[in-house]
Amino acid sequence: MAKRLIPTFNRILVEKIIPPSKTNSGILLPEKTPKLNSGKVVAVGPGARDKDCKLIPVALKEGDTVLLPEYGGTEVKLGEKDLSWHPNAQSNHVALR
Repeated sequence: MAKRLIPTFNRILVEKIIPPSKTNSGILLPEKTPKLNSGKVVAVGPGARDKDCKLIPVALKEGDTVLLPEYGGTEVKLGEKDLSWHPNAQSNHVALR
């Protein structure tokens, strides 16, 4: 049976991107190297409703790469993947790549 989580409202499900520990040329990066907290969007909710009940769709889509806030989101383990739920997708994510 396939496992799949489907976000509701304007929530998104993100798989964190683990930064490489060495460069393409084989140089090992030290632990103190600054790392961006980024992730790949794996599922997106339909959006939120405004005061007139009109649907406001989420601007993100599956496959987008986003910069995540340092704290926030709820950690979820689905099979072998470590994912995180993020509410209010429009305002919590700093950038889209």
